[in-house]
Amino acid sequence: MRVLTVDLAATSRNWSLTAEGRARILDAAPEGWTVSFVEAPTVSDGDGGKPPSAEAVGAIRDAEVYFGFGIARPLFKEARALRWVHSAAAGVGAVLFPEMLESDVVLTNSAGIHAPPIAQHVVGGVLYLLRSFDVAVELHRAGRWDKQPFVGDDSTVRELGDCHVLVIGAGGLGTAIGRGLAHFGAECVAVRRRPELGVPAGFARVVGPDGIDAELPRADVVVLATPATPATRLLFDRRRLALVPRGGIVVNVGRGNLVDESALIEALEAGRLRGAVLDVFQEEPLASTSRLWQLRQVLLTPHVSAVSPRRFWQRQLDLFTDNWSRWVAGQPLRNTVDKRAGY
Repeated sequence: MRVLTVDLAATSRNWSLTAEGRARILDAAPEGWTVSFVEAPTVSDGDGGKPPSAEAVGAIRDAEVYFGFGIARPLFKEARALRWVHSAAAGVGAVLFPEMLESDVVLTNSAGIHAPPIAQHVVGGVLYLLRSFDVAVELHRAGRWDKQPFVGDDSTVRELGDCHVLVIGAGGLGTAIGRGLAHFGAECVAVRRRPELGVPAGFARVVGPDGIDAELPRADVVVLATPATPATRLLFDRRRLALVPRGGIVVNVGRGNLVDESALIEALEAGRLRGAVLDVFQEEPLASTSRLWQLRQVLLTPHVSAVSPRRFWQRQLDLFTDNWSRWVAGQPLRNTVDKRAGY
């Protein structure tokens, strides 16, 4: 028998495989396969790499396929027949340890699965700042009726249709974000590693990574939606932050290490930027001493932009079961990770 090991009993209810999802996996099992479900709790946070349960260690020894939130290095070392790992997470940074890189084990991820909720999160966050909802919340808490911040000479209220948006990272996530913002009339420019692949739907045009600096001076909104790789670490550094026009908005739903957090805080405190929408941080949990907590113009969420309890497993299992049938048929898999490129 060929074995699939499913290690998805997440400690967080929103990310734990449902009874319906479990039944769907069993229903999709090809002839000659057995499914081993790990009942011990696992951690769904981040890219994987958390210490595995003893049950998972035992279950993976004869597995041909492993389906979990990434895969921990000690777990990978125990696998004797492993040929394919599918991660229920989008990021794979913690999975690219030397043994994985050197192996011929196929790695697929869930890039694009989280795109709809994260795109909505981004649109909501940008509108929160453009419509000065942060000011409204402050006035609400103070019990003050004051139109001046909205209609006065210093008002920052704008429409998305007035904005140029630069989306750095035009995969499934960035493309969904561009479509969402373009729906409100924003002019969106995509940055993708291979611009020759064409202009994604919702974007006016596309540039390569070498075009970022030329685009930033006209970007009212900058959205970071690219994977974390050695090439993207501190991609948005102090120099690039200085290229963003006064009153610009910075959004990060990629990974915390894409941005120089200290430089971003300084720009916000100096009033050079209108604000920031941040769901990821250099260190998580974000320290209670971080100055970001004190800034009204920062919409801060604890890495939850992907949460979608009803839709996540539907999309996740659509991807996995399709790939499982492809695997059995010897066909190319969707979402195959280029292990050397890091995504």
